[in-house]
Amino acid sequence: MTTVDFSAWSCPVPLRDTPAVVMGHGGGGAMSAELVEQLFLPAFGAAGAAELGDSAVVEAGGARLAFSTDSYVVKPMFFPGGSIGDLAVNGTVNDLAMSGATPLFLSTAFILQEGTDLAVVGRIAQAMGLAAAAAGVRLVTGDTKVVDSASGDGVFVNTAGIGLLAPDVEIGPRRARPGDVVLVSGDIGAHGIAVLSCREGLTFGTSVLSDTAPLAGLVAAMLRTGGDVRALRDPTRGGVAASLNEIARASKVGVSLVERDLPVPVAVRDACSLLGLDPLQVANEGKLVAVVAAESADEVLAAMRSHPLGAGATVIGECVAEHPGTVVARTALGGNRVISLPIGEQLPRIC
Repeated sequence: MTTVDFSAWSCPVPLRDTPAVVMGHGGGGAMSAELVEQLFLPAFGAAGAAELGDSAVVEAGGARLAFSTDSYVVKPMFFPGGSIGDLAVNGTVNDLAMSGATPLFLSTAFILQEGTDLAVVGRIAQAMGLAAAAAGVRLVTGDTKVVDSASGDGVFVNTAGIGLLAPDVEIGPRRARPGDVVLVSGDIGAHGIAVLSCREGLTFGTSVLSDTAPLAGLVAAMLRTGGDVRALRDPTRGGVAASLNEIARASKVGVSLVERDLPVPVAVRDACSLLGLDPLQVANEGKLVAVVAAESADEVLAAMRSHPLGAGATVIGECVAEHPGTVVARTALGGNRVISLPIGEQLPRIC
């Protein structure tokens, strides 16, 4: 295995009481939530309206629309299994899909550092085009800005998306109830470890590829069952831990997981053990977490497993009345551990 100089690494979990922006504010955990809830929303005042989900559901002209935006600053821009280009398309497509919407249109905005090779920009743009075609969405508008060589870091990409939502679809983090079943669509942690291994030159005995993929087709298959899918989340920054904590807090239910049932690939488990990471907090880019009513769970799970992107779907836990707002995992030794909302981020710049 390649030798790594850990002395050059910075701590991704800074002190919470800080007057300046730190890396943890972008990690999708508690610091991100505090930035939104304590700074942005109060500043927006009456103009602000946010459910704080993966996408917002709005009505216009009699249609129900899902709307989302996301920015991508991944480093390196090309990694095993994908690139910042397909990540930017799939990420926004997935955010729309988590509300049950059919993604339709995306915008694309680029911030390019002066001196970046145009061939690199071309590769990213081509990856976006291929990903959009695979996801069935159109790239309909965009923008480009260039910053001087001291102000950027290659290519940053923003995508915003619009999707159409059926009148009878109601999916949201506040709908979870005690007795509901928690599902995950497959192995977790691959994306974060793939990016880290490429960035730091690490090897773990086998290649770990990012799972970046568009999930709208999988969600559509789940909804076609007619089962009561209460909540869906795309466990990117902060991983499955952040997604389940957000659902638990929004619905005021507890979430009980069975640790041995978590689908963590051997290579990801070994890497996390070596680096002191929790696989539940490592980002994914092609997986979803679903909370489903108990009477619908078997049917929805079967539909997930019949789809290529849900072949590894499994039950990982349930919602409970006990410890509301808290996620707890039963360990292999029979004890329990609290799965907290990450404060900052374990792995900066991975999406």
